[in-house]
Amino acid sequence: MEYFNKEKETLSLDALRNLQNKRLSHLLERVYENVPFYKRQFDQAGLHPDDIKSVDDISKIPFTKKSDLRDHYPYGMFATPMDEVQRIHASSGTTGKPTVVGYTKNDLEVFDEVVARSLVAAGAQPGMKLHNAYGYGLFTGGLGMHGGATKLGMAVIPVSGGMTERQLTILQDFKPEVICCTPSYAQTLSASFLEKGIDTKDLAVKFGVLGAEPWTEAIRSQVEEGLQITATNIYGLSEIIGPGVSQEDFEEQGTGSYIWEDHFYPEVVDRDTGKVLPFGQEGVLVFTTLTKEAFPLLRYWTNDICSINYDANAKRSHIKMSSIKGRSDDMLIIRGVNLFYTQVEEIIHQFGALTPNYRLLVTKEKNMDQVCVEVETKSHTDAANNNIKDQIALKIKDTIGLSMNVTLCSPNTIPKSQGGKLSRIVDRREK
Repeated sequence: MEYFNKEKETLSLDALRNLQNKRLSHLLERVYENVPFYKRQFDQAGLHPDDIKSVDDISKIPFTKKSDLRDHYPYGMFATPMDEVQRIHASSGTTGKPTVVGYTKNDLEVFDEVVARSLVAAGAQPGMKLHNAYGYGLFTGGLGMHGGATKLGMAVIPVSGGMTERQLTILQDFKPEVICCTPSYAQTLSASFLEKGIDTKDLAVKFGVLGAEPWTEAIRSQVEEGLQITATNIYGLSEIIGPGVSQEDFEEQGTGSYIWEDHFYPEVVDRDTGKVLPFGQEGVLVFTTLTKEAFPLLRYWTNDICSINYDANAKRSHIKMSSIKGRSDDMLIIRGVNLFYTQVEEIIHQFGALTPNYRLLVTKEKNMDQVCVEVETKSHTDAANNNIKDQIALKIKDTIGLSMNVTLCSPNTIPKSQGGKLSRIVDRREK
């Protein structure tokens, strides 16, 4: 089985454009009428939905930024009444408040559809079992993958994240053929099997669907060798729908990931000017959600750096995106969690013994990204106070969801700005 929806996945480019144009026209009418933010954007730009005749005109529309979503927290960007919303997810934002996303019944069906397509592209088939090690809850990963796998006809094992010992047991005893998790956690599982002397060739798992953080070909090689699987990349973000915005085919590794562009219209733009770039050039990835009802977005600026291009030799007609090269801002993705240094800054400000001077040291230990917080104290005595250090670490864990080492430094030991920009992040990982 090569396709979940062959008709849609192999549409001719002309048919795809016609479908996109029709869906875009309907989308613009809905958001102009139902989302005050977009009506203001259009009016201030001197635009009306009728001015956008096709996706070729989409660059006339202003971008939507994450700050716009924060400014309209929690439901100000929704385009449907709340009694039509059947699920609410959220992702963390720089202010500490989450970005809230909603789904109607039809949105959830679209979500299931694109995840099911992605699973098939990754090698999954009906009747297989999915070991789902993405987190359940407000994060879209766990429930998003669960719904798509169910739609495909798989049996889902909802393990969620953590508890590695239990994960190893389930992978051996339940015999799933497919696993989905972050690339770094796949590395952890591989290393844990090795430490226990368990030969992963005896596992039933054959395919890995890895996402939620950038990863390299080197990590792919480590994971594939360690778990004896074929590993592919799944891409998504909560604001657009969750996982399943794009997916790499298991027989076309390294050639990019298909963007399901009948639902998500992609652009790549210059990070400084916002100008749309030609296919093949790297820039900021921008999405317009063509079919979302509860939480539609026009030209959402993802901050992810990549390129897009069509592949004439590919199985499907949809455009492909390259692997994510990085972020256009200062966001870190650590073990599947989005981390902004301002989140740590807010916590530091809650402790009177600390100065505002701090930095984050990013390293890689045993194939896992780690962050250490170095922060100055107001006195040399406070620098030796392990109680404060433990309190900070606990607050970071509870607020952000990451375990971080905390180092208390004596006054005037961390570099300060000399008038130019001061980098709060020191990345000591090997490139």
